[in-house]
Amino acid sequence: MEVVVQIGPQHLALAEPERFKVHIEGEKVVGVDVAVGYNHRGIEKLAERKTFEQDILLVERVCGICSMSHPVAFVQAVEDIAHVDIPERAEYLRMIIAELERIHSHLLWAGIAAEVIGIETLFMYIWKDREYVLDQLEIITGNRNHYAWNTVGGCRKDITEKHFPGLLTAMEVVERRTEYYIDSILRNRTIRARLIGTGILTRENAVRFCTVGPTARASGYAVDVRKDDPHLAYDRVDFQEIVLDEGDNLARAKVRLLEIFESVKIIRQAIHALKDLPEGDIAVPVSEIPVGESVGRYEAPRGEVFHYVKSNGTFYPERVKIRAPTYANIQAVPSMLMGDTLGDVPLTIASIDPCFCCTDR
Repeated sequence: MEVVVQIGPQHLALAEPERFKVHIEGEKVVGVDVAVGYNHRGIEKLAERKTFEQDILLVERVCGICSMSHPVAFVQAVEDIAHVDIPERAEYLRMIIAELERIHSHLLWAGIAAEVIGIETLFMYIWKDREYVLDQLEIITGNRNHYAWNTVGGCRKDITEKHFPGLLTAMEVVERRTEYYIDSILRNRTIRARLIGTGILTRENAVRFCTVGPTARASGYAVDVRKDDPHLAYDRVDFQEIVLDEGDNLARAKVRLLEIFESVKIIRQAIHALKDLPEGDIAVPVSEIPVGESVGRYEAPRGEVFHYVKSNGTFYPERVKIRAPTYANIQAVPSMLMGDTLGDVPLTIASIDPCFCCTDR
């Protein structure tokens, strides 16, 4: 007999309100209906009533974890409309903060995944080590989240020689501890039993549902804006695009943890580049935004962030359209859950690192 189990919009497994109507026969999932839109905040409409400079801080609050992702996508679109090339130093500055954010986001996800599985000790270990990254973000930008780092034409603050020792030390700690977590996850029988073979997303479905980020790359679908459409200084640093073929929950965990090493590698190269660059401007003045339209693409920790901006020549945008990565990935969740047990549902939903706050905007 088929039974319908409602997960959400209020549920212990969901930090934010969305609804999954799970159809089960016994314990087996035979169908899933997803309903989004419980958390609409009207950010796109509000953006039309604020200036371009104010909108940078507004879109930064689309998501606390991705508070570098949305403003960079937005300002890149605006800078393209204004035909502005930001200083090379500003490109590296943005990239360092972006990769610090990627590390803290992946560690946050790994800790939550450990908690969902039921291993509280691992959760506390991971979140403790995440503090090293958040401390550096606070030292450099003044904030642990919502960094207020970007402006149209560059950055508001600089990273100088005094920041380098602490930043490099934090990277050494993160690298060493991530190696420990990977070893712990691969050796733990409980974690392996919960992750291997569950939540499978085939490459065909990953492409069909237009998935992005680690969700896509864990299914053999190599899509990464840093490689496909290089922005900032990503075309001047060496890093590997992590792509696996298994497509299960374990593969998505491995992609995120392995990407931490690549982010550490990028940050070290960026610091070396900043040492070689002469100190100079970190922003160029932008007096007006002409009539025009453009898009900004950015590889957030969860996948591609897409901002469309249309200007009518005033200080206020005529239209701002935002697509968050969870909006793309959530469509693949029903196919990932089919055939699994009801107990696998919360973990598989968590495996895409969903941010429904971003999705509903």
